Order: sequence, then structure tokens, then C-alpha cells
Amino acid sequence: MSDDRGTGDHGAPRTLAVAVVPAPAPIGALTVGATAAGLALVAFGDAPQVAARAAARLGAEVVASAPLLEQATGELAEYLAGRRRVFTVPLDRSLMSGSQRRVLDALFATVPFGATVTYGELAARAGLAGADPARGHTAARGVGAIMGSNPVPVVVPCHRVLGSDGLGGFGGGRATKEWLLALEGVLTPALDFG
Repeated sequence: MSDDRGTGDHGAPRTLAVAVVPAPAPIGALTVGATAAGLALVAFGDAPQVAARAAARLGAEVVASAPLLEQATGELAEYLAGRRRVFTVPLDRSLMSGSQRRVLDALFATVPFGATVTYGELAARAGLAGADPARGHTAARGVGAIMGSNPVPVVVPCHRVLGSDGLGGFGGGRATKEWLLALEGVLTPALDFG
């Protein structure tokens, strides 16, 4: 994964190329953003405002196309169609920092397609401390908050992180988490009578 926070090639201003990938229900669409360094953003829905905020955080101008954007959108479309299990597009981690980056790196590296991990197990894999009793904060809860702030869900697969007693939360909604886990064979697909 890349950590390019500077300008593009030859001092050119940094850009965030943005496109929307159609997705099956319940997802509907994914907004995807890539820099010259790699995939930086995946957001649920057609979300230009999310892309604009990400571009502002990156100090980048939003543009319509770039080679890594084409690779990212193609790989996401293949994944959603059940034809891809591993993403090879480079990741630009510029929207990640500190323990968030450490946890998301551990998730990306250790939880492959079709596998799951609990929030507590992921905290241990990422080397997070067990608890802060003064704040009533556990490492597992911290991981839950990090999953909710993941700038590249689906590719860095926060849908594969489960609660110790159930599915747990998901920024894309419970139906989306269930659909993604069914796509990967973790859950039985729901019947669609509609």
C-alpha cells in the first residue's frame, strides 16, 4: 500500500479521480476515488459529497478519469459479480492514520475472501491494547469505530469483521453486510420474493 501524500508526477497538483460503480441491491452503487498512488476512497451510494470531502482532505482536485481508477472500478465490478476474490489495485492510505491504519492494514493482510474475524480478534492482530478502564473503552470497541471510518470498505473488507455475538455494525447497512458475506459464502443468501 502506498502512502503518497505529495503531488503527482513532476510536481503536478494532486488529483482524485472519481467514478460511480453500479452495484446490485441492496448496495445500489459505490463511489470510488483514486489518486496517482492508488485507490483512496470507496463510499456506499452515488456520493459526490463524500468524494469532495475526501479530495479536500487530500488537497486534491476531483477529476473524471485516471488509470488506477479504471483498474479499481473494474476490480470492484468483478468482485460484485462474483468473479474476483482478491483486489490487486494499489491502495493510497493517505486518508488513514495511526491506529486506524494499523488495524486496517491487519484486516487487509489477514482476513481473506470468505473468512471472518471478530472485533476483538482483529484488535489483537493489530496489537491494540486490551482496554482503557478509565474511559470504559475496550480495544474491540475501538476496532468497531475504526471499521466505521474505513475510507475503502469492500476492498479493505470491514464487512468481514463480526461481533462476538452476531454480525455487528456496518457503515453500508446491515443488508449490505449480509449481502457481501453471502457473496463470499459466509452466510446463506436471503431469498428474494420481490
